[in-house]
Amino acid sequence: MVEITPLASSSLGNCYHITDGKTPILLECGIQFKEIRRKLNFRTSEIAACLVSHEHQDHCKAVKDIVRAGIDVQASKGTIEGFNIQSHRIKRIEARRSFSVGTWRILPFETQHNAAEPLGFLLASKTGAKVLFATDTYYIRYKFTGLTHIMIEANYDKDILEENVRNGKVPIAVKRQLLRAHFSLDNVKEFFRANDLSKVQEIWLIHLSNKNADADRFKTEIQAITGKPVYIA
Repeated sequence: MVEITPLASSSLGNCYHITDGKTPILLECGIQFKEIRRKLNFRTSEIAACLVSHEHQDHCKAVKDIVRAGIDVQASKGTIEGFNIQSHRIKRIEARRSFSVGTWRILPFETQHNAAEPLGFLLASKTGAKVLFATDTYYIRYKFTGLTHIMIEANYDKDILEENVRNGKVPIAVKRQLLRAHFSLDNVKEFFRANDLSKVQEIWLIHLSNKNADADRFKTEIQAITGKPVYIA
């Protein structure tokens, strides 16, 4: 049984703990390691690996302490170069080349973000679970079948964003950046319409904007179009 525990999910920091009951891993480490340890009741020695999508600090802040703790970090070449950290615990991975961590078989795939070489991850467990993780991307080019759990960014709603720009709450430059770097609610809906949801058990909406999102409305609207349980990280 897959258990997903969001430890942080915002522009201030992102980190998620996921286990299939046999192999626990971290997705992102964008908060201080001492906070990760505290939120996991100091059981970080059980973590088999940490997958990092890209080099922005809100996704990789704790890399140095993670590897010092003896935990492998997997990321793309471009992301690793952005770390500027030397360690045998940092492992280079490539899009569309799968690898194993314990009972997980992990397939990285390209995402679209203002980063060096960002990735999303498809995680298939020997238990039969199939988890999609995609964050900080304005587009997902691939379609997926047989997913049981989906963790996907729903960063902003275009109407809320436009209203915030008109009211001076969000600079126009920030709006342009969001459009080029993050998944909107409309894009999330299109993604769900384009993919096979027949086996999906849970949907997690992650990395919501503090200013440009409405968590309750996002949850209600995604539940309505998918018919699946939706959680906000």
